[in-house]
Amino acid sequence: MTTTKVDVLIQPSEVLILGAKGQLGRDLVARFSQDYSVTGVDMDVIDIGVPDDVAEAVKISGTRLVLNAAAYTNVEGAEDDREGAFAVNETGARNVAHACAAHDVPLVHFSTDFVFDGSAREPYESDDAVSPRGVYAESKAAGDHAVSETWRKHFIIRTAWLYGVGGNNFVEKILAAAETRPELTVVEDEVGSPSFTGDLAQATAALTKTDAYGTYHCVNAGSCSRFEFARAILSAAGMTTSIVPCLAEAFPSKAPRPKYSVLSNAKLEAACGYQMPAWEDALGRYMVQRKEAE
Repeated sequence: MTTTKVDVLIQPSEVLILGAKGQLGRDLVARFSQDYSVTGVDMDVIDIGVPDDVAEAVKISGTRLVLNAAAYTNVEGAEDDREGAFAVNETGARNVAHACAAHDVPLVHFSTDFVFDGSAREPYESDDAVSPRGVYAESKAAGDHAVSETWRKHFIIRTAWLYGVGGNNFVEKILAAAETRPELTVVEDEVGSPSFTGDLAQATAALTKTDAYGTYHCVNAGSCSRFEFARAILSAAGMTTSIVPCLAEAFPSKAPRPKYSVLSNAKLEAACGYQMPAWEDALGRYMVQRKEAE
């Protein structure tokens, strides 16, 4: 019998985390390792687009819970790579759900605010109808549907404006730009809820202690514009780089982005009692952690 990477690298554990090298995956591994034995793997070990690899990993691990943080996240790139985006975000999600169903293992699948078109004026509830715009958004919405129709024991957790230590995120881009430019121009007509991966991992741990399966939203409390977020980032870093607001049309992009993507945590709080900290508080803690990681 041929030995594969899955056979060699997957160990028996209580929790299997897919996409473990990403900014969210790293915090999921850290948080769940406090309570359980954890196996964390990335796409170099398990390509979730290959159903046999996923099925074998779930079988070998004997896991009690699967967290799927693996995703195609290149929003702009997806516009030219529809097949690649759907292979991971829809087909891959369905493969994971099938494997979990075959072994009666609960699944956590992470999704995005992009499944909404941004036309709302009050926070989106988790049961609101989706209306994705652009290939990335469509692929993630299709993945949510694939999971929900494939396996009953699922938690779909949508988040937004995600940032975590070691990630290529908005916070790091603003800080890097401020190091080399005398002035930054940042969009003020996109509004959302910046969300720290450490807090999302904590909320996920709380939710998975229940059997309240379904779709949830999980973002740090409160909301702001991209411009307001950037201003807070610079202030937290003690930087005095000038920053001016602009409209999104000043930065044309292939992929449409929701102008308003504030998500409501109400269903999450009702299900597990966990209240997400304010985004300002989360940013402060992230700045401390990133410095400690240097």
